[in-house]
Amino acid sequence: MASSQHFLIFKPYGYISQLSSNDLRQRRKKKFLAELYDWPEGIMPIGRLDEKSEGLLLMTTDGVLSDHINRSGIEKEYYALVDGVPTEAQLDQLRKGIEIGLEGKKYTTKPCEVQKLEGVPALPDRGKKIRDSRHGPTTWLSITITEGKFRQVRKMTSAIDCPTLRLVRVRVGNLKLNTMQPGEVLAWDGEV
Repeated sequence: MASSQHFLIFKPYGYISQLSSNDLRQRRKKKFLAELYDWPEGIMPIGRLDEKSEGLLLMTTDGVLSDHINRSGIEKEYYALVDGVPTEAQLDQLRKGIEIGLEGKKYTTKPCEVQKLEGVPALPDRGKKIRDSRHGPTTWLSITITEGKFRQVRKMTSAIDCPTLRLVRVRVGNLKLNTMQPGEVLAWDGEV
């Protein structure tokens, strides 16, 4: 049996975290990871980033590793550009756990780390314009969670009335985005 292969990819804005789709309409309108790299057979994303989110996505041919990373509470750090300037009280709500909607039910997120970033992080341009400062102030936050519910970070910032305008995953465990560029793929040893 061939040994497992593992990759890191900087998922660009506008791509879906899957290789392709059986839905012909979706294939015509959406962009998939298969367009970015000649992946080995059996490759799968570990976790997901929604279409409008960018950043570090792990890929593997090892289903056991994928399951382990998804279930083990490994930290995932995001940089979120949010609308407005959240107060310390609002940030504390996020840190302690905040109620969001999940599959039609109320869900309280696990405690997490949240801090305001000083200045704008050094990230590549996303290619699609984000509204500018004429529409009011914005704030960059670092949000580190140990779970990964559907659109969780976006729902969390909306719950404090500071919707996310741009979301970039910069770290999973010890793996960091560093200077990777959108669409770039690097081999990885499978250690988190």
